[in-house]
Amino acid sequence: MSILVVGSVALDSIATPFGTVEDVLGGSASYFSTSASFFTDVNLLAVIGEDFPQEHVDFLRSRNINLDGLMRAPGKTFRWRGRYEYDLNEAHTLDTQLNVFETFKPQLPEHYRQAEYVFLANIDPDIQREALSQVAAPELVACDTMNFWIDGKKEALLRTLELVDILIINEAEVRQLAQEPNLVKAAAIVRSYGPRTLVVKRGEYGVLMFGEGSIFSAPAYPLEEVFDPTGAGDTFAGGFFGYLAATRNLSETNLRKAIIFGTIMASFTVEKFSLERLKQISHEDISDRFKRIKLLTDFADLD
Repeated sequence: MSILVVGSVALDSIATPFGTVEDVLGGSASYFSTSASFFTDVNLLAVIGEDFPQEHVDFLRSRNINLDGLMRAPGKTFRWRGRYEYDLNEAHTLDTQLNVFETFKPQLPEHYRQAEYVFLANIDPDIQREALSQVAAPELVACDTMNFWIDGKKEALLRTLELVDILIINEAEVRQLAQEPNLVKAAAIVRSYGPRTLVVKRGEYGVLMFGEGSIFSAPAYPLEEVFDPTGAGDTFAGGFFGYLAATRNLSETNLRKAIIFGTIMASFTVEKFSLERLKQISHEDISDRFKRIKLLTDFADLD
């Protein structure tokens, strides 16, 4: 089962207490696609500029990611510059240059339009909706967004959420979107906007999933070294959604298992800058961390 992902492919410049990098591969669709490709086939829709390095295109293609929808337009690639202090849960945006992404009009290749599983990565909600309107009959639609769109285009975002089955956002964004400080109450409000499942990313504190009459909590995978949290949320979404597409099972039990795989994929990403760690791992590494995190949360027989 292949996935269609609509999002950004970018060049990032990042500074953390542990180092700096310039113009490395970034963007929501890059992280999502690379993560999801460990589980299933991915069709990517995004735009890049004339300055986008061919080596990054070659890497994405090496992951068997279909790039028929990766459009190269005149101009410069979308760029983001950010900084993290020792509190790695908070990114400080220093500069954002939309460049070719500012005028991006999604045009799905014909073979993309039959996608059954669609992920709308963190981009303008009008673009998300425009892309989704070109898909014939999606079986499952998931979406990510951020405070920028909640603040600036809330009405457009709400129209998009009416079409979404699963929403994946962080804890602060849930409260902001619902205008409610209590997370449980806020989750119920957000789910009333359309998504039947809400997945709440909580950084180093793990993930909460709210469904119909159920709440699931998963811890973050404990790490000794965290270098760069950029893209961790997109990597989580790729692992989560990739596993769901691979298994084609939307039961409560399988959704919970997908959360764990998403958590594992995110744990790899933060260990190096950009997608460098994801370039190194194998399916065996993923399986090993799955076993470890299962032991981390197993208490049934301890008494």
